[in-house]
Amino acid sequence: MKTNLKVDLNGLELKNPITVASGTYGFGREYADYMDLNILAAISVKGLTLEPRKGNEGKRIAETPMGMINSVGLQNPGVHEFIKHEIPFLRRYDLKIIANINGNTIEEYCEMARILDQEDVDSIELNISCPNVKNGGLAFGTNPKVVKEVVAEVRKSTSKHLIVKLSPNVTDIKEIAHIVEEQGANCISLINTVTGMAIDIHTRKPVLKRGSGGLSGPAIKPIAIKLVHDVYQTVKIPILGMGGIMSGDDVVEFMLAGASAVAIGTGNFVNPVLPKTALEALKEYLEKYKYQSVEQLVGDLI
Repeated sequence: MKTNLKVDLNGLELKNPITVASGTYGFGREYADYMDLNILAAISVKGLTLEPRKGNEGKRIAETPMGMINSVGLQNPGVHEFIKHEIPFLRRYDLKIIANINGNTIEEYCEMARILDQEDVDSIELNISCPNVKNGGLAFGTNPKVVKEVVAEVRKSTSKHLIVKLSPNVTDIKEIAHIVEEQGANCISLINTVTGMAIDIHTRKPVLKRGSGGLSGPAIKPIAIKLVHDVYQTVKIPILGMGGIMSGDDVVEFMLAGASAVAIGTGNFVNPVLPKTALEALKEYLEKYKYQSVEQLVGDLI
């Protein structure tokens, strides 16, 4: 008997637990020539802003021994171009559309949520790792009081399924997760990138023009696994886990830690068909250990 691969992220029903992370898959077009997008359960699209952004100038990506540091700066065509051009393209495929939104102010977040509330997306992913321009540039997600306010206001602005993406760059992620759950999020996604830096020893300057950026890839997987497990023990809403997934074994590890589904990110750059091979490996694992449902794997530590 085949294992049931369906997953319910508290109102967002997925045909399997494999999704792709925002900022690593564009709007799907970039990978459509390499892999059948119908394999994916969902795509979290490139981070969207209210207006188009060109992103940061100068060098924006630095390779590291076990990953990469990026400071792309949310380059994107803006929410209205996404609605006009990218949603119709993605609707050709059997997958769920998760719109990742970013803002400089709470008002911007809410405006985007209101706009997307009227459009054909399946979920909104609220990225609270953005700098709060009204609070000296500190990320929204690092201050519990600000987290409470932004999630509460966005929740009022949309009836869509709401995922809140958490930053690992905080003192107590369990406190943040608990607040997010209390304010009405349907699901939590974690982790976002870890702050990192690389220096060119010959020029004695940072490799990235902006100095530092977000570290992703296999180097952060142990951090991600620990934080997913911490949050799993703290909240009742489901978790979309991510951070350094490079194989089917990594998918299993995240789910054992407490993730109900996973998002593959930097691994897509190394292996464009990774979602396909990871799903096949997950199926083999579930059949080998006689799981009737993939949901039985979630948090199944002994």
